[in-house]
Amino acid sequence: MAADRARWVDSHCHLFAAADTPEAVLDRAALAGVEWVMCPGIDLETSLQSRLISRSHPERVMWAAGLHPHDATEWSEQGARLAALISEADAVGECGLDYYRDLSPRPVQREVFRAQLELAGALEKPIIVHCRDAFSDVYEALAAAQLGERAVLHSWTGGPKWTKRFIELGVTFSFAGMVTYPTADTARRAVAVAPPDRCMVETDTPYLPPQGHRTEPNEPAFVAETGATLAEIWGMAVSEVARLTAATAHRVFRFGEG
Repeated sequence: MAADRARWVDSHCHLFAAADTPEAVLDRAALAGVEWVMCPGIDLETSLQSRLISRSHPERVMWAAGLHPHDATEWSEQGARLAALISEADAVGECGLDYYRDLSPRPVQREVFRAQLELAGALEKPIIVHCRDAFSDVYEALAAAQLGERAVLHSWTGGPKWTKRFIELGVTFSFAGMVTYPTADTARRAVAVAPPDRCMVETDTPYLPPQGHRTEPNEPAFVAETGATLAEIWGMAVSEVARLTAATAHRVFRFGEG
């Protein structure tokens, strides 16, 4: 398969926040070789929006429901409804821990993350994990949950040391446009030690556009640029990276089984 015929999956894009309509964004993605995307919510409202987008485009959009650590204090109000949404979603998330911005108290973040991990375990669903400056606590939480490859470390930038530790847990790594930045050596060293058959690519639309699109809002059509960087690091053809990362996305998110 030639590089220009590669078929991609964008494992993490917030279509509800994209700069254009979901229809237009998805059409451009299809022209760029993107088969389907995962659209995770970050709270109750955006999880409902993700469900609606997926229902409108069931062959091109999977969806997840969850509460982002920035808004962990909203769990007491939103948790019951989110749990009901999670029961019908394709995955749990985006959730996790963020000790960089600390917009919610850390003990609350940890409690809400554990609650969503428990839901993922009980429902046997994948979980999309946000981890920023919280590697040790995320590691401990995932080690206790024992979800294996169903735990997806989204927009992973943990560096080689933490990547090797998380490999032991059997998790899945998802790399975003940051790996294409000239200043992102730590993220590229993480790619170098990550097993190619346990990795995915993502855009995190509309955030983190790859280097070639730094002045634009991100969108799924740009995911191949991240894949090309992974191919360079791993020393393999771009088409092989597309095949491997798409296969992992199909396996982890169980695309087409719903």
